[in-house]
Amino acid sequence: MTEQKIEIGEKLSEKELCPDALLKGQEAAFLRDIERLQARYQDFVEVPCPACNAVEHEDAFVKFLFGYVTCMRCGTIFMTPRPSPEIMSSYYAGSENYKYWATHIFPASEEARREKIHKPWLCRVVDYCDRYAVPKKILVEVGPGFGTFASLATHSRVFGQVIAVEPTPEMAQACFERGVDVINKRIEDISNDIEEADIIVSFETLEHLFEPRFFLQQAARLLKPGGLLVLSCPNGQGFDISMLGGKALAVDPEHVNFFNPGSLTLLVESCGFQVLEVTTPGRLDAEFVRTAIIDGQFDVSHDPFIKRILIDEWERLGWPFQQFLAQYGLSSHMWMAARKK
Repeated sequence: MTEQKIEIGEKLSEKELCPDALLKGQEAAFLRDIERLQARYQDFVEVPCPACNAVEHEDAFVKFLFGYVTCMRCGTIFMTPRPSPEIMSSYYAGSENYKYWATHIFPASEEARREKIHKPWLCRVVDYCDRYAVPKKILVEVGPGFGTFASLATHSRVFGQVIAVEPTPEMAQACFERGVDVINKRIEDISNDIEEADIIVSFETLEHLFEPRFFLQQAARLLKPGGLLVLSCPNGQGFDISMLGGKALAVDPEHVNFFNPGSLTLLVESCGFQVLEVTTPGRLDAEFVRTAIIDGQFDVSHDPFIKRILIDEWERLGWPFQQFLAQYGLSSHMWMAARKK
């Protein structure tokens, strides 16, 4: 873990990213998607640890009837049995939740996301390129969603070419409408569609994948020697997941892998990369746990210290506490920069 000062940006609230007025419709669409997955449960597949392939694990929690375990070797939390690639491909292609986000939530919150999330992300990626002397010719974003980051990167003209790889049709169309070069495929299905890239970025994607090792091997194949891989994903050992377990917002049926700094390093290095740094620049852990307390989902009456920070003196202590979590690798939002060997 790097000891450098982590810049996490300005204070952020979940309400800026998903307006309250749209939550009811999103939750209904999400529950219908979950019911579709539950109907296929008999076709789910048992898997070993996605980071280290160990088979020894212990139960972690259950959510929406799906079971998660913790790897006894590396601490990765993962769903097993889990939906097969075919089931998830069908799920994403027909997802009402993703369609709702693309139609309602992303347009309503795009300005806030662009200014408070994606602009800092772009600055961080450019900083990685400068710090590690990586050329800024071809950048590929895998799983761009609504396309805000890919659009920013395209119009910044920092990079010679920006290409988005997005398998969900509605999201691919959203990228196209923002002037982004987009390939409507999974990265696993790409053969000769892309020249060797200088940079591959993938934000909040690795947790969704049935076989993240294959994804990383494919990323290595598409990168030039010395090329930069930038990943972000949940940290299963971060504050809100450690505190809330299955009640954490990050835990949902689409998220089948919860790596931690050590296990993600192990996985990425086994796929032909040198890990350069791992950070946890999250800004929402404390708010997520505070909301769970206020909503009666989590009891801190036995923990006056946490109650003081997250409830009694929230305005004074909440943001400094979040900054502490980010600085010392304790946030549930994790970033990694790695170089192809």
